[in-house]
Amino acid sequence: MAQAERSAANEDLAQIRESVRALCAKFPGEYWRALDRERAYPTEFVAALTQAGFLAALIPEEYGGSGLSMTAAAAIMEEIQASGCNGAACHAQMYTMGTLLRHGSAAQKARWLPAIASGELRLQAFGVTEPTSGSDTLNLRTTAVREGDHYVINGQKIWTSLRLVAASRGVVRARSRRRSECSVFLVDMRLAQGTGISISPIRTMMNHATTELFFDDLRVPAENLIGEEGQGFRYILSGMNAERILIAAECIGDAKWFIAKATGYAKERIVFGRPIGQNQGVQFPIARAYAQMRAAELMVGAAAALYEAGRECGAEANMAKLLAADASWAAADMCLQTHGGFGFAEEFDVERKFRETRLYQTAPISTNLILSYLAEHVLGLPRSY
Repeated sequence: MAQAERSAANEDLAQIRESVRALCAKFPGEYWRALDRERAYPTEFVAALTQAGFLAALIPEEYGGSGLSMTAAAAIMEEIQASGCNGAACHAQMYTMGTLLRHGSAAQKARWLPAIASGELRLQAFGVTEPTSGSDTLNLRTTAVREGDHYVINGQKIWTSLRLVAASRGVVRARSRRRSECSVFLVDMRLAQGTGISISPIRTMMNHATTELFFDDLRVPAENLIGEEGQGFRYILSGMNAERILIAAECIGDAKWFIAKATGYAKERIVFGRPIGQNQGVQFPIARAYAQMRAAELMVGAAAALYEAGRECGAEANMAKLLAADASWAAADMCLQTHGGFGFAEEFDVERKFRETRLYQTAPISTNLILSYLAEHVLGLPRSY
């Protein structure tokens, strides 16, 4: 890329970041604390992101989207988290629609992508994990059997992020042939309750709209099959790199929030006649968290650049997620410790963000599975699972 092109791209990215920060400023800590207490969905926040076009960042302009790069999409998610907000309620829309974009038919894309881009349709549910299989996604028990012009789906999914008021479509993966061959379907979640889908919310330590889904003879039109029957695992894998990169960017944003929060407090908090930030015992953990965040930030950028270039980036995307999740969790622990007792008080927002960022040590893929991937596919060690 020429110097002029790089300068223009950096300027555009700076404008995107500024716009996201301005939007997020309208949703301060009080807004998120109220939602957290009630376990309520951030309807107004998601609507604002949609109206601004941020949730349609990766949808091509020909379908009404913003047509932005992965780097720009990552910047959006990073700034949301760095502003103290939480994009977990809607971030899946950015990468879930990739399955439809890359593998859907022309008719499917023309029908659904413009509606997703405008906000008329939400695509924020991703039904893959099952109670009995966990991360062993090749061992699905949910089945999809073809009957005429429909598929009949039976089974169960868990840890599916879904709030019916906001999500009207979801991507569901089910076994349509042999146990190792699955297919992907676009399912209308508005049919829930009494029409083959039952939804049970799971109350967790953070406000994440997590649910358990039950399918009982759910009839899905055959035209909702994405791509070819039996190719679902390959389709899902192709979208996981985007998922890893965007989640990693969120973790970088969280780490920046924690570091800024701790730095500000360390400057203002006076104990024994001096700011606590004057003590090396307080300084060093903040400085270490900053260095760890910057290192992870570089890997996120490298992974995003490879993704944009259409190159293989599985290792980089996984390392980005691993390092960024570690950086955000280290920064969270440091920030809580810096605040002492006040870090546990709701009004400081530290304990809320602490709970939220802990998730990414486990989801959407655990750090141990990433290490296993790197050991086998990068270092050539024997397969462990």
